[in-house]
Amino acid sequence: MSITGIDDWLTTPQGRYVMSWEQDKIDGVVDDLFGYNALQLGLPQIPLLAHNRIPLRQIAGDSGQVHVLCDLRELPFAANSIDLVVMPHVLEFRHDPHQILREVERILIPDGQLVITGFNPISLWGMRQKLPKCPDAFPLNGDYISVLRLKDWLQLLNFEVDRGNFGCYAPPCHQEKWLRRLHFLEAAGDRWWSFAGGVYLLRAVKRVRGMRLIMPAWTPKKSPAKALTPVTHKGVEKSGQ
Repeated sequence: MSITGIDDWLTTPQGRYVMSWEQDKIDGVVDDLFGYNALQLGLPQIPLLAHNRIPLRQIAGDSGQVHVLCDLRELPFAANSIDLVVMPHVLEFRHDPHQILREVERILIPDGQLVITGFNPISLWGMRQKLPKCPDAFPLNGDYISVLRLKDWLQLLNFEVDRGNFGCYAPPCHQEKWLRRLHFLEAAGDRWWSFAGGVYLLRAVKRVRGMRLIMPAWTPKKSPAKALTPVTHKGVEKSGQ
């Protein structure tokens, strides 16, 4: 897996087609999210947090023009310190995606928001990978992760998937004229085969399981009623004799 060639791909009609859809969907998700710290992991070429209102917005990654240069498997942020994390195409192009997700879970605050985009293996884009002589170039050289598989990973980390979207139903064409002609597939795909979009977006919320306190029983138990013992009036008995 490699992200080599992503800069060239982003300038192609195919790259602009994908990122235009993702930028629009991410803007709609993060626009109304508030907090103190927001973090974008990877893809520093496109500032996906530009429409978010959180005051401190940073981009971290292992390459490129980032604010924080780091290994995504060991994020240099304190636990429970980030309100929002956006991960555009990180998991399918990095080794050890499980560890990256664990780190994201660690740094997010309780009820923190996570937004993930990825290429869908159950799509024309995913099928292209399985054809003979498939080019070993971005984005076909990734290890695509299905939505169901990603949901399982998130649930194991106590994330609750809030919503999701599929898009980019046109085949991975290289020419812009074909992408324009096939634009009608966007509406048709959303209606008839929404699971088969070329890319997807998932929004999840970090949940923290609360502790259940076992409290002592403060109500005192009622003592059982004592049986009455008959009293013998010896004086009366003597007078009766």
